[in-house]
Amino acid sequence: MRKAKILYKNQEAGMLIQHDNGSFTFKYDNSWISDKTKPAISLTLPKTQQEYYSDFLFPFFYNMLPEGSNKQIVCKLNRLDINDHFGILLTTAKNDNIGAITVRAIDS
Repeated sequence: MRKAKILYKNQEAGMLIQHDNGSFTFKYDNSWISDKTKPAISLTLPKTQQEYYSDFLFPFFYNMLPEGSNKQIVCKLNRLDINDHFGILLTTAKNDNIGAITVRAIDS
């Protein structure tokens, strides 16, 4: 199992988990949900107490990944499998990312 904090403008909004079977869950932090001024991180992941589940990386996060030759370079330099979408997300979205979202690995 791998886990990541999802930050919105450097404030913790939720947690993304990849389970051992390859599926994913995303859950907002309770403090994020209770603060009416905090937005949803995505229209496809509305703010709710509900835990979201997917057999594959949620499209919102998948769309943050590099593509083409950039993806190949990232994978080669970081020794990542080209199909390890979560690993690529953890590597590329931790500090240099377009938009308000950053992804930080949580060491288990």
